[in-house]
Amino acid sequence: MASPSQQLPPGWAAEWDQTNQRYLFIETATGRSQWEVPMAPADMGNPASPSVSPPPANAPHSKRRQYAAGQTQAYYGATDGLAAAGPAYGAAAQQPQPAQLFTPGLAAENQFQQQQMQAQQAGYYGGPAPQAEPEYINAPGFGQAQAGPVNALADQFGQMNVGGPKRLTLYTTNLLTSPPDPRELHRPPPDIILPQGASLSPSPTANADPSYQRCTLNAVPVSNSLLNKTKIPLALILTPYRTLKEGDDPVPLVTDTVIARCRRCRTYINPYVQFIDGGNRWRCCMCNMSNEVPQLFDWDQVRNQPGDRWSRAELNHSVVEFVAPTEYMVRPPQPAVYVFLIDVSHTAIQSGMVATATRTILENLDRIPNEDSRTKVAIVAFDVSLYFFSMPSGTTESSMLVVSDIDDVFLPKPTDLLVNLAEARASLEALLGRLGDMFQENHTIGSALGPALQAGFKLMAPIGGKVIVLSSSLPSLGAGALKNREDPKILGTSKESGLLQAASPFYKTFAIECSRAQVSVDMFLFSASYQDVATLACLPHYTSGQTYFYPAFNASRTEDAIKFAHEFGEVLAMPIMLEAVMRVRASKNLRMSSFHGNFFVRSTDLLAMPAVPQDQSYAIEVQIEDTITAPFVVFQTAVLHTTCYGERRIRVVTQALPTTNNLSEIFASADQIAIATLLANKAVERSITHKLEDARDALFNKMVEILQAYKASMTAAGAGASAQLAISENLKLLPVLVLGLIKNVGVRQSAQIPPDLRAYAQALLTSLPSQVLVPYIHPTFYSLHNMSPECGTVGEHGVIMPPPLPLTSERLERHGLFLIEDGQTIFLWVGRDAVPQLVMDVFNLPNYEVLRGGKTTLPLLDNPFSQRVNAVVQKTREMRRGVYYPHLYVVKEDGEPPLRLWALSCLIQDRADVLPSYQQFISQLRDKANGSSY
Repeated sequence: MASPSQQLPPGWAAEWDQTNQRYLFIETATGRSQWEVPMAPADMGNPASPSVSPPPANAPHSKRRQYAAGQTQAYYGATDGLAAAGPAYGAAAQQPQPAQLFTPGLAAENQFQQQQMQAQQAGYYGGPAPQAEPEYINAPGFGQAQAGPVNALADQFGQMNVGGPKRLTLYTTNLLTSPPDPRELHRPPPDIILPQGASLSPSPTANADPSYQRCTLNAVPVSNSLLNKTKIPLALILTPYRTLKEGDDPVPLVTDTVIARCRRCRTYINPYVQFIDGGNRWRCCMCNMSNEVPQLFDWDQVRNQPGDRWSRAELNHSVVEFVAPTEYMVRPPQPAVYVFLIDVSHTAIQSGMVATATRTILENLDRIPNEDSRTKVAIVAFDVSLYFFSMPSGTTESSMLVVSDIDDVFLPKPTDLLVNLAEARASLEALLGRLGDMFQENHTIGSALGPALQAGFKLMAPIGGKVIVLSSSLPSLGAGALKNREDPKILGTSKESGLLQAASPFYKTFAIECSRAQVSVDMFLFSASYQDVATLACLPHYTSGQTYFYPAFNASRTEDAIKFAHEFGEVLAMPIMLEAVMRVRASKNLRMSSFHGNFFVRSTDLLAMPAVPQDQSYAIEVQIEDTITAPFVVFQTAVLHTTCYGERRIRVVTQALPTTNNLSEIFASADQIAIATLLANKAVERSITHKLEDARDALFNKMVEILQAYKASMTAAGAGASAQLAISENLKLLPVLVLGLIKNVGVRQSAQIPPDLRAYAQALLTSLPSQVLVPYIHPTFYSLHNMSPECGTVGEHGVIMPPPLPLTSERLERHGLFLIEDGQTIFLWVGRDAVPQLVMDVFNLPNYEVLRGGKTTLPLLDNPFSQRVNAVVQKTREMRRGVYYPHLYVVKEDGEPPLRLWALSCLIQDRADVLPSYQQFISQLRDKANGSSY
């Protein structure tokens, strides 16, 4: 057979990699793209006669990303893409502008724009696709992982005679010449390629959807030493109770209480078990134990006739819910209980928090889960004293009982304080209607939050449930009193991490007591001054609650009132899972080693979660204890809980992953989104136990380790210096995600970030599901003034969104209108040369000069452009899971510096303060990966 150099098309060169026994094909014209082709075993020893062919001249390869013509055409004076924005915007666009970084050639750009347009017409930007996770599935051009260009690659490998079972293929990219394309964040994770016959069911739902459970590696190394060679952590990212959006399939419910479990390891039957002995027994996929099939497994109890085993949900779906029989209950299912602790001190009344909160509860009484009419509620107000309210049923009267002894909290009355929501509805409505007025003249300053928590606990301890705290000031009296420890002098220093640790042991101790009694705590915090969020967030952290923060809340600003009312209302309406415990089981030789998230670890691997809110995420690191011999492994998460409708259930999430001893397959299977989610949790933990600087260093060093491991084992450079910075294609956005983490408020180096804001950001980093966390660390950036005509209109899958831009201010244009958002805040950036027509169409103002920056509500005007911009803003608020309702800020290019800097800090590819730009960061990574200091 001829040597590769004789077969190569023009512009290609081949090198033999002696270490890894394979050819490296390089496109000589650019030096950027390389092909690494594993040798067929028979030819390993003979580099002169490989059984592979080099790629043809037109083969797809890693190359610099091209950006859409619609984003840069202003620089060429083109106007067609601007027609929708009106001729006035187009005229402004023709002003000469400085050249852009990464500006591609026009021909390539136009071709790429056509691809984008096709993707948009297919509805890819337009909201929830039929699959489960709109943010990561059905992204443009990525369909199933073998679609489009990848099919061509599969064909290439077919031509290369690489036989055997289907395997993940590794493609290398050079980070120095591949600027991050934000659309790639929407790619699904790498394929999970299980051995043939691994699953009983051909069902596409037999393996866990990444929105419920995803792993950092979709091919598990057979040994710990192999895992260490990659430097990629092995971990699961779980969101067992994610919200269902329109088009999502509901979780199948098994109602016959026939639950088949392994006698030895207690694994629930799933699509990866084997039926043996003529179908009378089944072999566990975790421990290989042989178990009897339950007698009623093949019986249809609804029709009272023999049933079809193969149609059972647990054999076809990776996510199922079982109605639990009585042996799964320690006590009868408890009703849902809500105890509201409302701060009524002077500051709380003045800010309008009390009036907004009581009105929101009143308006959402019908949305509070209460299908079985057993839900109970109580209201306790507090300042320096505690105010209980007796609400007898069958009347509109209620009476207030004051307890001023906060050192020894007691309940002033045994009955009518915790009342049935349906029976005491009239008196509850009357009380909520006048609660604000009762304390209107309250001039008391001070907060006995600790005693109020103790009172709420006494009310509900026998049952359990949810305490919802609404507090406007630092706790100052009684148990859990805190001092203002905010010291500007230590911000930005090594001592700053002390402000992120709890100041008082009371809150953690109390939280563990709550966890034991099945009580969960949600904190809504509103202070205009220091409130010690770091300490108060301990309560939600250990009781599986959530923290919500509204700094300097003032209900007289409509935007503040709407945001709080929306989020609070969604929390009240959310179905919650009570008295929950979660355990993750795994195949032999795998062990759950550490846990991150809002829960309390009750025993080595049992997570206690008194009330599980929807869309809360957990990260669990996995240890490989011994060599794995099985062709695939299984992870199974089981959450035993009581629904808020009084039914005991078990939600089971099963995920099967292949095992491999091939390093290239491990790298090709890595899920960059899952890795970034785990690193966010680990960085927050490290910033609290060590220093913020240590957390940033750990993130940087982990990225360097992965790059070094890849270079050493997957490239011809090996351990030597290299002019490239190589990484697998599926990990090429990990560096920009790590940079986003390093620049996030929770971890960022700065002497200007108030401790409360930092602590709240850390609470978000450790509880947001990947689908919401990724935009939080890698914001989304759209150009609105020249978006194509269909953007902002309703397509097949909802509102069509503009294509996202790279996060650099080089994309900002002086005449433009841009949207930047991170899931918590939306910025509308208005360039200083914005033409009057644009300002009139969007803001109903005559020109840029009269436009004011700051928090605002966008008017909906009677012109198409206003309607499209409003639709994009509305879609931005709705498209992600969770209760959050982001504020909208108008940012003028020459407006208030703090607001400008805040918006620009979202553009993480730029240099900011002491933090590097993306290009500098990549250069630092290359220097470190090459072993030199920088």
